[in-house]
Amino acid sequence: MTTLHIDARPTAIDWRAAETALVVVDMQNGFLKPGGYFDQVGYDLAHAPGTIARVGAAVAAARGAGLPVVFIQSGFDARHLCVGGDTAPVWHKSEAQVLMRERPELAFRLITDGTWDYQIVDELAPRPDEPVIRKSRYSAFAGTSLDQWLRARRLRNLVFCGVAANVCVETSLRDAYGHEYFVLLLSDATRQAGPQYLLDATLWNVERFFGWVTPLAAFEQACAAKAVA
Repeated sequence: MTTLHIDARPTAIDWRAAETALVVVDMQNGFLKPGGYFDQVGYDLAHAPGTIARVGAAVAAARGAGLPVVFIQSGFDARHLCVGGDTAPVWHKSEAQVLMRERPELAFRLITDGTWDYQIVDELAPRPDEPVIRKSRYSAFAGTSLDQWLRARRLRNLVFCGVAANVCVETSLRDAYGHEYFVLLLSDATRQAGPQYLLDATLWNVERFFGWVTPLAAFEQACAAKAVA
């Protein structure tokens, strides 16, 4: 069975390619494009073209090596029934929910099913055979079919990339660890919401407690070696 040898921290890893998938978290217009949710909140989007390009390179490398690519899409149903109202923490802590209440003209427009804001960026359009797992909480495992989809295919090694590193990416990765998956984070194909030290903290946490960290180039190299094996 073909093995992916990845030069990672704190140690190099050797994973069976047939048991490995790439998880692309929340690469949506609302988080990455001018006029979207994060732009409305005030986050700096100068990084966005580079982040999209690097995540796109990770997707291309995974596809070239025959690894499954799973897209995660964050937000709310059209009527926001999944939010749960003011008895739910997400009603209070989601910046999108708070902003939509503060600015009624944005009601049901931010990361809401059926809107431009909710859509995955055009540059990373999933293929017809690639799953898109929809979530309404920070973790891709919370109330979704992700765990079932992965286990049905005997996938146990997950490579994470996307946004935001310190929120949905890290929360999903931590939950994956708790579900007994091996996890790897692509250090330069994820971006934090907020100051740089938040990404640094996420990378430190992952490397120290939850899994492994590697740059995109090392993942691309491992995938290229598998593709020609």
